[in-house]
Amino acid sequence: MSVFKKFFNSIIKDRDNEDDTIKVKGKPKPKYYGTVTPYPNFNASSDASVLQSAIASKGVDEDVIIAVMVQRNNEQRQKIKVVYEASTGKKLEKALKSALHSDLEDISLALLMTPAQFDAYLIRKATKRLGTDEDVLVEVLATRSNAEIRELKRIFKEEYKTDLEDVIRSETNGDFTSALLAMLKANKDESNEVNMDLARKDAETLFEAGENTSRINVSTFIDILTTRNGKQLSKTFQHYASISDVKLPKVLDMKLSGDIEDCLLDIVKCAWNTPAFFAEKLHRAMEGHGTCDSTLIRVLVSRSEVDLKKIVEEYRAMYDRSLQEHILEETKGHYEKILLGLCGPH
Repeated sequence: MSVFKKFFNSIIKDRDNEDDTIKVKGKPKPKYYGTVTPYPNFNASSDASVLQSAIASKGVDEDVIIAVMVQRNNEQRQKIKVVYEASTGKKLEKALKSALHSDLEDISLALLMTPAQFDAYLIRKATKRLGTDEDVLVEVLATRSNAEIRELKRIFKEEYKTDLEDVIRSETNGDFTSALLAMLKANKDESNEVNMDLARKDAETLFEAGENTSRINVSTFIDILTTRNGKQLSKTFQHYASISDVKLPKVLDMKLSGDIEDCLLDIVKCAWNTPAFFAEKLHRAMEGHGTCDSTLIRVLVSRSEVDLKKIVEEYRAMYDRSLQEHILEETKGHYEKILLGLCGPH
């Protein structure tokens, strides 16, 4: 719990004061917190030709490949793939697979997938290995929108010929399965509205289900934590602190263990501050001996057009150093270059 306490203490702030919109012709428009933006004067044919030359050149020109990958957004990369195959008769993924190696190959192939394809690939990989990677399952399902989860389920069925829910049931068990299936329903409130009466009621319900009973009622926690929006949950947590001597995360730690504890704690972290949740993931991937490159690739690719700017800011606030500095210490070569390219300016 010490890691969570550090996380929790570093992000307590009045979320109501955050304004994630800008005015465009009088209408509010969400601010963009991605680090990868559409390339101006984009030309798919030109890019496909440049990539073909870089792949075919003697020794392979990784610098050119990286420049195209990180300076085009996902929609533009999809267009490049179509033109590349039409002009060369080969799939761009196959060409890059033969030209690149190791982590650079992995991250380049990840960048060529659509977000839903990448999510489906991540979940397939997390459930097909020897032992399920529970952290990845929770990370993906707890941080995607309802529409993204619905698209993930559609693509998963299309790519792997089986329903994602069936895979979850076969690869997990107990309360953890129930929590994952609840998130897969994709019925979370996505408004920014806060109902103070509901927050008080939920806080009391959670208190009765957690502390004021000999055995925690996990289904109550799952229901509330997987259906309320982040701001609503934040108010619920604040009300909980006013009626209990123990903070909600501590209750989960005391009453639960294993996968379901980790799952519900991660949902709580995401409700408080999703960018800080990912900053912690990245830090854990690079601290100690060895670097977990799969985590670096997964987070930087999946958040590069969502909130990576915020993640970079939270990283500095939480660890008193920049994410880019840590990447420079832990990685090298062209792989380092593409990671830094995704992070944006230092």
